[in-house]
Amino acid sequence: MKKIVLTGGGTAGHVTPNIALIPALRQAGYEIAYVGSYDGIEKKLIADFGIPYTGISTGKLRRYLDVKNLTDPFRVLKGYSEAKKYLKEYRPDVVFSKGGFVSVPVVRAAAALKIPCIIHESDMTPGLANKLCFPVAEKVCCNFPETMEMLPEGKAVLTGSPIRSELAQGNKIAGLDMCGFTANKPVIMVIGGSLGAANVNKAVREALPLLLEDFQVVHLCGKDKIDNLLLTTPGYKQFEYIKAELKDLFAMADLVISRAGANAICELLALKKPNILIPLPAASSRGDQLLNARSFESQGFSIVINEDDLTTELLVDKVHELFSNRQSYHDAMSRSGQMDSIRTIVRLIEEAAASRA
Repeated sequence: MKKIVLTGGGTAGHVTPNIALIPALRQAGYEIAYVGSYDGIEKKLIADFGIPYTGISTGKLRRYLDVKNLTDPFRVLKGYSEAKKYLKEYRPDVVFSKGGFVSVPVVRAAAALKIPCIIHESDMTPGLANKLCFPVAEKVCCNFPETMEMLPEGKAVLTGSPIRSELAQGNKIAGLDMCGFTANKPVIMVIGGSLGAANVNKAVREALPLLLEDFQVVHLCGKDKIDNLLLTTPGYKQFEYIKAELKDLFAMADLVISRAGANAICELLALKKPNILIPLPAASSRGDQLLNARSFESQGFSIVINEDDLTTELLVDKVHELFSNRQSYHDAMSRSGQMDSIRTIVRLIEEAAASRA
């Protein structure tokens, strides 16, 4: 049987595209294993798929002054050694990396063992972890046409992002029942990201008295971010994180408020959900979400609110604007011509595995 190692982690956005590939890889005859960090979110997310999981040491490679810069390189070196030992034993035909710093020692170890690697870059501008892996990659997949010119010549492939097919198979009634909502009032779904988004959570909760006059709100607020004082608020339901039932929440949602991580917005595009994006500001990120959001805004897919401008009044106004014009956003997304990313990526994986054979 052909073997593949998937890697990527740190946030859900570095894991969910790997999960989306699993059914197609199994259909193509691959035995699948996953390499992530010891206790990262990737370990939790992969647990339900019956895939062997191996944890390695990892450290973040920072471009700013931090005392951890003195110790993390040793963690990365340890992870490289652990990854190389595992890959020697497992002997995969190919490695597919979704990025995040756990992927660096895995991809570099695979290259040292002459195992071909395919990399996927979700954001418009490549992250540092992926940049460190580009020299040894066979191909680099990406989501945005603008990204192509930033990637190594001859390696870039515009694929789009793998989207879990089950997300389009949700049951609206199941979602309403799960939240205790009525069917005769529209629903806003708020997605703060797998780690939550404190400012977005705060703004949404402050706006609840006004929002709940016309909408119901389901809020994916992140680990340990539940507000216990709002547990019994009619029309408002909070979850730290949702896995299998996410498809049902999407099915019932009329509007979505979200961060602008590339995988999250690609899911909104695939599901044609009118949305408000509140990207991470440049002060607390490398600015990739700002670029992602502006690209979607320019294509007519999204309304964008800068976090620095976020107020209760602005959020409520933009929600009503989006709801009033929701059909135009749906139509723009319908015209986007979503690419068959899973089929394209699996083809690249097959070609890389065949080249090694």
